[in-house]
Formats: sequence, C-alpha cells, structure tokens
Amino acid sequence: MQGKQKLNLFSFTMIVVGLVIGMGIFRTAATSAKDAIEPSVYFTAWLLGGFFALCGALTYAEIGSRYPVTGGYYKIFSYAYHPSIAFAINCIILISNAASLSGVALIGSGYITKLFPQFGWTDIDKALISCGAIVIFYLINLRGLRMSSRAQNILMLIKISMIVVLILALFFPHHEVAQAAAVVTAPAAPSMSWIQSLGISLIAVSFTYGGYQQTINFGNEVDKPAKNIPRGIFIGIAIIIGLYLLVNLSYYSIVGFDNMKGEKEIAYVVINKTFGKNGADIFSFFLFFGVLAYVNALLMSNPRVMYAMSGEGVLPRAFSKQNPKNEVLTVSLTVFAAMCIIILFFAQTFEKILNFTIFLDCFGMVASSATIFVLRKRTKHLDNTGIYKMKLYPLLPLIFMGAYIFVGVSIAIQTPDTALVGLAVLAAFMVIYFVAKQINKQNPPHATEGEIP
Repeated sequence: MQGKQKLNLFSFTMIVVGLVIGMGIFRTAATSAKDAIEPSVYFTAWLLGGFFALCGALTYAEIGSRYPVTGGYYKIFSYAYHPSIAFAINCIILISNAASLSGVALIGSGYITKLFPQFGWTDIDKALISCGAIVIFYLINLRGLRMSSRAQNILMLIKISMIVVLILALFFPHHEVAQAAAVVTAPAAPSMSWIQSLGISLIAVSFTYGGYQQTINFGNEVDKPAKNIPRGIFIGIAIIIGLYLLVNLSYYSIVGFDNMKGEKEIAYVVINKTFGKNGADIFSFFLFFGVLAYVNALLMSNPRVMYAMSGEGVLPRAFSKQNPKNEVLTVSLTVFAAMCIIILFFAQTFEKILNFTIFLDCFGMVASSATIFVLRKRTKHLDNTGIYKMKLYPLLPLIFMGAYIFVGVSIAIQTPDTALVGLAVLAAFMVIYFVAKQINKQNPPHATEGEIP
C-alpha cells in the first residue's frame, strides 16, 4: 500500500471508535447494574472494561503488524497453533457473532415495542419480532441487496447522536413519568462478594466494549504505525470510555441505581423523563433502525468468513456456493441466519444470549491474544523495521487474557449450563475438523473462481 493511501492518526482513531461503539450501551447498562451489589462495583466495571479494551486493542494491533494477512483469525491461529484449533475457534467466533446479532435484535425489539405498550409484550413476543427482522434481512440479502457504505456512515452518525442526546439529558430538568422503572426492593445477590459481583457485572460491560479486536486488520495500513497506532488506540478508547461513563452517569442520575436494575430499555426511560413520551418514541424508532442496519451488516459479512474457510478446505465446498445470477453466498448465508434463529429460540432473553456470547468470546479472546507470544519469537526479524511494537510487553496481553479468564470463570459460576454448552461446542468443532479433513482427502476441493463481491 502506498504511503498516501495509509490511514492517518485521525482516521485510525475514528475507526477504533466506530468498531467499539455499537448498540449495547442502550441495554447492557441495566444488566450490569442488576448484577452490581453497589454503585462502586458498577462504575468500576465500566472503567476496567475500558482499560481491558485498551490492553486488547494494543495487543491485536501488534499481532496485525507482525502478521498482516488476509483471512484474519483463521490464518493467525493456523500459524501460531494447529489448524484444528483455528477451525474450532473461528467456528465459535461465528456462533458468537450469530448470538451477538440475536442479542442486538432483542435490544431493538425491546425498544420498538415501547411504541405500542398496550399489547403487553412478553419475552417470547420480542424474540419473535427479532426473528422476523432476521428473516426479512435474510430474504433481502438473498436477492443480492446490501447496505451502502454511505448508509453505514449515516448509521454511525445516528448512534453517536443518540449517545449525545443521552448525555445532554443530564443538563435538562427531569419529571416523573408513569413508565419509569419500578424500584427493585430486593438487592441483587446479597450474599455475593464485591469481587464476585464485579466479575458478573463485567459480562455485560465486555459485550459493550467489544469490537476493538478488529484492529488486527489495520496494523499494516496505518501511516507511521509505531507512533500512530498507540496514539490512535489511546485516544479512541479514551473517547469511548468518556462517552460510556457519561451515558452511565445519565442513567444513574436520572433513573436511579435501584431503578436501573428493573428497566431493560433504560435509555427510553431517560428520554421519556427528560423530553417526554414523544421524544422517547422518536428515540426508540431511530434505535430500531440502527439495529436493523447492524443485523444486515452481520448477515452480509459473516457468510464471507464461511466462504474463506471453505476456500481453505476446512468447511465443505457447499459453503463456497454462489448464486450464478447475483453471486450471493446462498448456503453460507442460510446457515448463518439459521444459527441466529436457533440461538433466539434456544435463549429467548438478552441475558441468556449475553452469557453465551461472552463465554464463547472468552475462548477466542484468550487464544487470539496469546498468539502475540508466538509471533514475538517467530518474527524477531521485524523488530526495528517500523512496525508497531507495544510497550509494557508482556504485561498488557497478560492483563487482557487474565481479564477474560476472570469473566469466563464468572459466567461458569453464575450459569454453569451455559459454560458446559460452550465447552461442548468447542470440542464438537474440533471433532468436526478432523472428520471434514478426512472427507476432503477423499474429495479434494476445486479451485474457487472469482472473488467475493
């Protein structure tokens, strides 16, 4: 890549911000508060979540600088470990992405049902609405339609605008409304220790701070990487921490810590108490629009991961099958959409999907960040060649890995069934890898023509 095409500090910083800020902040604050035994646990979790994101982003940035390959995690895992581990981890990342899509769809359905409170929506109703949104965008993608980059940029502006509105609510007078959340009279898990509460509260926080791991894809595309990558990550994560803390302060000040525990669509309550029901309804409508765009984006991107894995011979050739008319990856798209719907049917509530997603993420985060230790040894010749090389090594990756081990253990203690399912899924995919390799030996894959659109 030519120097004039490389990302400058501002562009890379905005990429970091865009990768992390998603739809979770409009829902996970309530879940995090429910699991926190006191406000100090709650705000500590959000501060630590930002610090762990910083450690992770710096780690992934160096991994990307040392091993800048197309194919992302799969090839890095294959290089550092064994192809079977690469296959298993990438598959659980795909399932985690499907669970994330389902969880965000549930966030959107929760807010859109606020527009029609007279129907008395249940969790099953919200899951069915989420399922309907997935099916609609699956059918749209089958026809070869996709969101343009301009539309995605508009979505980003909408998300930032909604966050700014939530922060500005701090400076407006507030009035009580009938829709305000009921006070939770029983404290959450009174026998829980401060550390235990912090670990469980961090589950929702980890979901909200996710996305920084994609800096692995930009390590070789940043101008003056040794200087601009750490600066961009520091500035970007600082902006995100600042925005998230201000939004949480708004929730805490306007709704109240106890009330936060009982209100799933917490941002609706803030806007309702500040700008009235009409303002809250408008806010919910735009939020649901943002969720639909997110659903569409994941339905577009994840089938391409399956396509790449099929090209490597670790998934059946059927996953490379394209519609000859519009080049849609029909099998991969159908399988991924089906995974999303199955997870919705299996979990139905955001909290269950959240625990499942983050438990799977713990495997991917720990395993992928640990590749830095292998890469440091195998790519010593790249030192002092202008690539990004983090300071405070190996402390930062060890802190990051320790944080996700802590969160994973917290999930296993809180919901052991979820942990057992996650472990079973990981083991099953490793078995599938060796079975698929044996089948592919008997039926070697043909070369795939053309590129993905």
